[in-house]
Amino acid sequence: MPLSLITVNVGAPSLERADRQLRWLAARPEDVFVLTETKATAGSQFLAEAFTAAGYAVTFPDHAPGELGVMIISKLATALDPLGTAMDYLPARTAGILVDTTDGPLRVIGAYVPSRDATAEKTERKKTWIQAFDRALAATACDVPLVLLGDLNVLEPDHTPAHRGQFAPFEYSFYTGLTERHGLADLFRHLHPDTVEHSWARRADLGYRYDHAHGSRLLTERLTACDYVHETRAVAEDGTRLTDHSGLAVRLTLTATGALLTSDPVTAASAAEPEPTLF
Repeated sequence: MPLSLITVNVGAPSLERADRQLRWLAARPEDVFVLTETKATAGSQFLAEAFTAAGYAVTFPDHAPGELGVMIISKLATALDPLGTAMDYLPARTAGILVDTTDGPLRVIGAYVPSRDATAEKTERKKTWIQAFDRALAATACDVPLVLLGDLNVLEPDHTPAHRGQFAPFEYSFYTGLTERHGLADLFRHLHPDTVEHSWARRADLGYRYDHAHGSRLLTERLTACDYVHETRAVAEDGTRLTDHSGLAVRLTLTATGALLTSDPVTAASAAEPEPTLF
């Protein structure tokens, strides 16, 4: 079976929304889930505990109070990637694992780049994080192929629509630097060079492709699919939706090894709930 991954921004979910997200994720076929905009609150903790109870490997770095970050959930046995310990600024916003395949190990990195506004504080925060991530990526570079997934809060320079003036040169340089400095191809663009897709929208005609998948050049030869999953931000009849971001799913012709014995996380979460008392 081909190895598959998906990234979804879960939007720091409430407990109620996390329960709906759990049910959706439990039905997905992917081997690895990279969840961004997690938080040290009940909703994200519920997801981590439900998947852990069901036998999945869950990587959920410590989040400082109020801070956002990344969680990686895997149906495959994992080891920690060294990038996590190499990050020296807002480290919860990235997480990394190693999974085994018949072709050797694969690095899976999740990232949630800080957003910013017009303030100097938020701009410097984003710039500092990008610089720290760039250093960590360079410091841990090796021959093991890498796939980077997540909400990068940045657009490609020739994005449609252009959104001119909303992004600074350092933000575009981060996107182009993933290829020029680190040798990572935009996997969606590799398969869909001219397709206009958006993963978040302020309104229907004003979309942004914020969620990305990049991979080592070697992986482009093993890439069979990289597609947005827009159902995550579809509005249900009751007016709710799973999240305001589309997911992004990747499929590679790599054969994973080390499959874990997992069960249904929805059932596991129900079993963990305390029994109601009579008094």
